[in-house]
Amino acid sequence: MDSDGVARGGSHNLKPYKVGYIAGVFDLFHIGHLNVLRAAKEKCEYLIVGVLVDELVFYFKKKTPFIPGDERLQIIESIKLVDRAVPVSSSNIDKMKAWELYQFDCLFSGDDWRNEPSWIEDTKKLNQVGSNIEFFPYTKGTSSTQIKKLIEQSIL
Repeated sequence: MDSDGVARGGSHNLKPYKVGYIAGVFDLFHIGHLNVLRAAKEKCEYLIVGVLVDELVFYFKKKTPFIPGDERLQIIESIKLVDRAVPVSSSNIDKMKAWELYQFDCLFSGDDWRNEPSWIEDTKKLNQVGSNIEFFPYTKGTSSTQIKKLIEQSIL
């Protein structure tokens, strides 16, 4: 373990990254969430997962998550693919701020952000400090939005 508490692999390391980071809401945890965490863990020895606090979710999505932030964080912490779960608030939502805190070699995300101008700019900034961004395809047919719609339809 390094002084920051992160286990960094030795010469036996076959994964492209030592430390990976992915952030999300992870509301109504489903197979799509598991798939993206599995894909991220396959690429790194140590996976840090950020879970957006309720206030940030409301800011970005204009709605409150079904599952409260502290419970979503506990769910993510309990997944064996996850080495560390951290809350994401306005103080560490910025990708460079997150990199300063966690020193990840790669930031992982869903591919719906790939061509967003802010993400293209963030990729350049992260590359300058020796970090990368990799995008994963979303699991077709499953999303928290779809699950919420099904719940609402079943109530009516």
